[in-house]
Amino acid sequence: MSLPDIILASVLFVLLVSFAVVVWKAASNWRWFNIVAIVFTMLLAIVFLFPTAGVLRSRTAWHEVLESLEQQLADVKAETLDVTLGEAVGAEASRSGGLIDLQSELSSLAIEAGRRWRNLQLKNANLQKPVSISLGAPPVNNLDGQPAAPAGNAQPLVPAETLVYGFSEVADPDGNEVLEEYLGEFIVQASDPNQVTLVPTGRLEDYQLQYINDGKARSWLLCELLPPDGHVPFIKPFSEADDKNCLGAVDEELVRQELKDASDETLAAYLEDGRASKPDDAPATKWVELQFTQNHRIEVDSKDERTLEDGGFFDGNGRALDAALQHGADDGFILVKKGEKLLLKSEGAQELIDQGVAEELGTFFLRPLNDYGFVLRRIRLNLMSLADKKVELTAEQALLQEAISRTDQLLVANQEAKLKLEQDRDQFRLEKESISEYKGKIMAELQAMVTELNRLEQENAELEQQIEQKHLKIERQLDALTRTP
Repeated sequence: MSLPDIILASVLFVLLVSFAVVVWKAASNWRWFNIVAIVFTMLLAIVFLFPTAGVLRSRTAWHEVLESLEQQLADVKAETLDVTLGEAVGAEASRSGGLIDLQSELSSLAIEAGRRWRNLQLKNANLQKPVSISLGAPPVNNLDGQPAAPAGNAQPLVPAETLVYGFSEVADPDGNEVLEEYLGEFIVQASDPNQVTLVPTGRLEDYQLQYINDGKARSWLLCELLPPDGHVPFIKPFSEADDKNCLGAVDEELVRQELKDASDETLAAYLEDGRASKPDDAPATKWVELQFTQNHRIEVDSKDERTLEDGGFFDGNGRALDAALQHGADDGFILVKKGEKLLLKSEGAQELIDQGVAEELGTFFLRPLNDYGFVLRRIRLNLMSLADKKVELTAEQALLQEAISRTDQLLVANQEAKLKLEQDRDQFRLEKESISEYKGKIMAELQAMVTELNRLEQENAELEQQIEQKHLKIERQLDALTRTP
């Protein structure tokens, strides 16, 4: 027995003894019915004392349960607030990372990603021209693989005439469906609640046809828009930004796994995403982290009334044209409060710094995001251009091969002519040598004849001189005989 129980029993005993003494003292003045009533009342008080004690003890226990539940309720409300609004990292920091922020991010991703139809089952694939592919509804479960029976007002699987992008789905080790291969761009030719028929917008690549023909594309994902590129998917979970990387630590293992066939330049861009900027970084990759020194309003919605086909998602100043992307409130302006931080392109950041409303905290390298729709179309155009170039080069190769064949024939003919010419050359050289020898002999004889002629000429000149002298002498003699004056 505890001390409180002993004290309570002692008090009750004292009260009972006191009651007995009071009744005994008053017995001489009371009548019998007074004594019976007071004794009966005392007995009832003693009897009802135990239920009252039980009620008090039960009330105490329920009060403890109430306090426990109220504490649990306060903890659940605080946890709900943390889940809804996120947790504040610092004493003066605002809450972030909660359900509302995640829903906002999910809404933004849903706007960028468009509608999606998952787990469509391949029923038939006609890969001969014209190519057509039939996909069935997703299975009810993974046991029998049977599609659900359509309701009376069931809608088509995919709206007809919709442009979609096809991907194959496979199960990862955890049983989750993940994308494995891009299968091409298609138009929904026909659709009902149980089946959709796709036709490609252009020629499918050989690897895509082979992938489908091998039966690997059993489960399909159809996307109204291609998945958007982003920085966050390649950042380690729960990684915090710092002055060395404005995004957080890059998951190198994930990057190398997903980009194992990429070039070294592309791989480096993903691995260095978010790092501090270097002097030799391209201007398009330089982003500046700003901290606002005063409240500032920035216009984010464009007032131009243009469609997406005319002006795209944003105007020339980066303001949103699409209603789904517009802020909508406060006349298209957002209020950035003093102390808040933003990451902006260097051009826009410099403008805010020049206005004196923000100060620079650091400059970082952010890789330019890919527009996969533009990239795939450009690749397709390049492949078509290369295919045309291949046909042209093949024709030129055939012409070149024919020219080579004719050249070989000419070489053979020229080789024969060359052999004959070489024979003629040898004969010519032989004749030339003979002629040269004969010429030398003739020249020697000629020289001898010239020498002899010169000698004879000299002799003739001497003889002529002698004859002339004799002629003069005879003439003088005749003149003397005839005495001619």
